[in-house]
Amino acid sequence: MKKNEKCYTNRELSWLQFNERVLNEAGNPRVPLAERMTFASIYQTNLDEFFMVRVGTLMMQMNAKEKVIENKTGMTSEEQVKEILARVCLLEKKKAKIYEQLMGELEPKGIRIINFNRLSNEEGRLLEQYFDAHIAPFLSPMVIGKQQPFPFLANKQLYAIVLLTSQKGKKKTGIVPCSNSVFKRLIEIPTRPGCFMLSEELILHFISKLYPKYTIREKSIMRVTRNADIDAHDLYDEDMDYRDMMEQLIKKRVRLDPVRVELSRKINDEAKQELSNFLEIGTSHIINVKTPLDLSFVFTLQNYLRDQKELFYEKRSPRETPALSMHESILSQVEKKDVLLSYPFESMKPFIKMLNDAAEDPDVVSIKMTLYRVADRSKIIDALIEAAENGKEVVVLVELRARFDEANNIEMSHRLEDAGCQILYGLGDYKVHSKLCLITQKKGDSYAYITQIGTGNYNEKTSRLYTDLSLITANQAIGADAAKVFLALQQGETVDEVSELLVAPKCLQNKVLEMMEEQIANKKAGKEAYIGVKINSLTDKVLIDKMIEASQTGVKIDLIVRGICCLKPQIPGVTENIRVISVVGRYLEHSRIYRLGVGDEEKMYIASADFMTRNTVRRVEVAAPVYDPAIRERIRYIFDTIMKDDEKGKEQNAEGIYEDRHINEEPVNSQEIFFQDAYEACQKEDRK
Repeated sequence: MKKNEKCYTNRELSWLQFNERVLNEAGNPRVPLAERMTFASIYQTNLDEFFMVRVGTLMMQMNAKEKVIENKTGMTSEEQVKEILARVCLLEKKKAKIYEQLMGELEPKGIRIINFNRLSNEEGRLLEQYFDAHIAPFLSPMVIGKQQPFPFLANKQLYAIVLLTSQKGKKKTGIVPCSNSVFKRLIEIPTRPGCFMLSEELILHFISKLYPKYTIREKSIMRVTRNADIDAHDLYDEDMDYRDMMEQLIKKRVRLDPVRVELSRKINDEAKQELSNFLEIGTSHIINVKTPLDLSFVFTLQNYLRDQKELFYEKRSPRETPALSMHESILSQVEKKDVLLSYPFESMKPFIKMLNDAAEDPDVVSIKMTLYRVADRSKIIDALIEAAENGKEVVVLVELRARFDEANNIEMSHRLEDAGCQILYGLGDYKVHSKLCLITQKKGDSYAYITQIGTGNYNEKTSRLYTDLSLITANQAIGADAAKVFLALQQGETVDEVSELLVAPKCLQNKVLEMMEEQIANKKAGKEAYIGVKINSLTDKVLIDKMIEASQTGVKIDLIVRGICCLKPQIPGVTENIRVISVVGRYLEHSRIYRLGVGDEEKMYIASADFMTRNTVRRVEVAAPVYDPAIRERIRYIFDTIMKDDEKGKEQNAEGIYEDRHINEEPVNSQEIFFQDAYEACQKEDRK
């Protein structure tokens, strides 16, 4: 196969493109105004995590002895960080314009975020009184000096930084923490209902009152983002309990090095260099931001707008699936037919009921599950605890390394263990990211399996926000494979071979490659050939190169990739048979679908794994075949409808740019169609 470096996009830069698509929704006039505020906040939250994890990793690589080269575009870690910072600065300018637009559109709706330039003298006096009585007593202003070293700045917290001159002419730096649970972030102007000032701006305005013996030279609000990429192997101690080790890791992470500093106002170059020295970070990582440094206050603003329903999405709630009755045992119904649940359009309640049924069914002998992220008050956990208390064998693999959910998972593991569940903490070399549940029933002198395989977490909250698929089947061959997976996990190993499932790290990437090879062979033999994949990210170079080879052979390839996509489509002679679309809508696209072949020969899977190397060969992931004809047809419908989405779907061109699509007379919003389908199916069932 001819190598063509033009086919590849750098992973980090592709991710920034994805987050720009999120930001674009904040500026999209076709999105209700209050919901656009949510997208602006999501953009910021996404970018925070990107710096904490990805930029943090790259900066550690820059300090490593051996130079690390990205395997698709050949960029060094230093080159990637430099390009990331340049693009983020451009995105900040775009965010500022969108934020200003949003605030302007909020004013006619009765909501304003204002500064002192728009206040009368009387209003300024009232706010000064409020500052003196309700804010100043709870502040801790510091002056940096020999007796007061530069303080530790907590991750993502707001601080006022002020450049001071003493009465003797000495230059000093002052720091005031502005994040405080005692006073409100949004302070309403007493004489103007619906008009607010951010508390940090009020602090900054009156900061001279906190430093009466100094002259204020410059001032700004500051926010530091710290590296959060820390590996459990860094703390590994074979004599330490694994759960205790993870608790120590969480404590260590909060004090890792800064990777970004945001300032709300410009400060002079000398002060910027001084700040750079204090925080031991390059000046290029100090970024000026023209919007509030923490946009989480928009959710409070939304509460003031709730009575204006036109500013929000039409209310939608998950429907009960017509495939199951909530008045009968879910287990007995699944024994008769496979069932597919599609979130958030359909409810997770049938799955939770199935766990509760299993907890009470005298024929159920065991429940085994892998848990990656769960809700805070999880009914799934309650069901597993009840099953254990009823004498069932309950084996739960709790992945303690699920990033930013470690503390919740540690607490949950304690609860499960106290109830008598057998807890596994994952594998040393591999995160367990699979979504797998196996229920074993006693059937006379034999036994039978009910297996559930999903694309998303066992989390009631995210099941209402993410699009995911959940397959429940009584197929005994699938159940036997699932039993092999759990047996291997209980022995601290991974499976070497399975017959029905695809299971990473040893039996997924290679199996997908074989199926792609089959499509290449079909095309060479003059037969129809097709590859269709829906995933969140595409970075696995082995799979990318195989798809390039398939495209060059003439195989038609449709890729629905929400986020990172390191493959450029539509390049003549190389990827011209590949289409890539991305959908960013009301709900987070999260389901994974693999389709290889056409007609009766089509092989179809739903999976927990994206086509990322970390998923395909570095984690335990599971993909399940779909055999039921009706469910296969439904998944084809889901896939094909998303491919037609030109309301929220963007298509990538040969230059790697995502463009608007205009392929239908009336724009198609796939998520709205799926919800409408779910509502209509539920109403149809009610009329029976």
